[in-house]
Amino acid sequence: MSDATKISGLQLRSLISKTGDLELSLAKVDVPEPGPDQVVVRVEATPINPSDLGLLLGPADMTSFKSSGSGDGIKVTAKVPAAALPFLAARLGEAMPVGNEGAGTVVKAGASEAAQALQGKTVSMVGGAMYAQYRLLKASDCQPLPAGTTAAEGASWFVNPLTALGMTETMKREGHKALVHTAAASNLGQMLNKICNEDGIGLVNIVRSAEQTKLLKGIGAKHIVDSSAASFTDDLTQALVETGATIAFDAIGGGKLASQILTCMEIALNKTAKEYSRYGSTTHKQVYIYGSLSTGAVELNRNYGMAWGVGGWLLTPFLQKIGRPDQVRLRERVVNSLKTTFASHYTKVISLPEALDLKNIAAYAKRATGEKFLINPNKG
Repeated sequence: MSDATKISGLQLRSLISKTGDLELSLAKVDVPEPGPDQVVVRVEATPINPSDLGLLLGPADMTSFKSSGSGDGIKVTAKVPAAALPFLAARLGEAMPVGNEGAGTVVKAGASEAAQALQGKTVSMVGGAMYAQYRLLKASDCQPLPAGTTAAEGASWFVNPLTALGMTETMKREGHKALVHTAAASNLGQMLNKICNEDGIGLVNIVRSAEQTKLLKGIGAKHIVDSSAASFTDDLTQALVETGATIAFDAIGGGKLASQILTCMEIALNKTAKEYSRYGSTTHKQVYIYGSLSTGAVELNRNYGMAWGVGGWLLTPFLQKIGRPDQVRLRERVVNSLKTTFASHYTKVISLPEALDLKNIAAYAKRATGEKFLINPNKG
């Protein structure tokens, strides 16, 4: 191809310097020609997920954000606490592209059959660097969307849907029959309720307000407990007795909630126990922390016997563990139900320069339930 057809576009980058300065900027980048098994996608929708914020903003001090320039030349700076820098050693001094997943139109395709089959199609994609106007990636990292599906409808096809499916898959593989989910009114939490209703799985939803309880009731959630209620411990124990849930996925991370869940699981198990054991229930109780809405210490008050575990859970290692055939099975379920079970709802669609607007940063950095931003890098 001649240089006249070369594509270039903006890409959002996040840099943390060795001295602890965060800088967000837009870089103009040339997009290489696709190799045989590659395609170039014009990115038309890419969500801001909590998993993106760790790379985008890092542990920057939210009170220190400043902005300069405008339009494509906008720059945002902030201070990162010195204590956090040793944990960021691998990224210091490197301008990193951001954005885990997205969707758009294939505008160039390599020579292989798989790549050519995607030419002109609307696809969902995964692989990082999605906060950009164009993305070069492997054809196998693209999922063609069904006819009549928009880029916005397909943009969140990967992280939340596959995380929700990964939770029920993990539950089955580890021998549990029902599960608990915290911060349960989130986009992901709503998907998990729909999956569990479809598959006949018991699910205990832990929320923080009456509004969130109402939202989940509206989509058919059966067991909802409010952690702000005085009766929380009793309510949770009762829901655990009714469902038999012995595995939990916790989006909060810090604080006492993981320990409270294990305690209530132990009480629920003892209520149905046939005989007393001074070591507590022999049924294994597991809490997986998969998010960090609270970055504080995880506090464990050990009063739930010896058969328990608290660990981390991440989507990518889970997918690597289950292998390609099971990955394909889960991906196909998502794509077939993008407008129903796996629908995502956005409160605002913004451009790349608008993603660096301080008011927008303050809003999406809150990770508030019911407030989800979608970037359209090619928005005028």
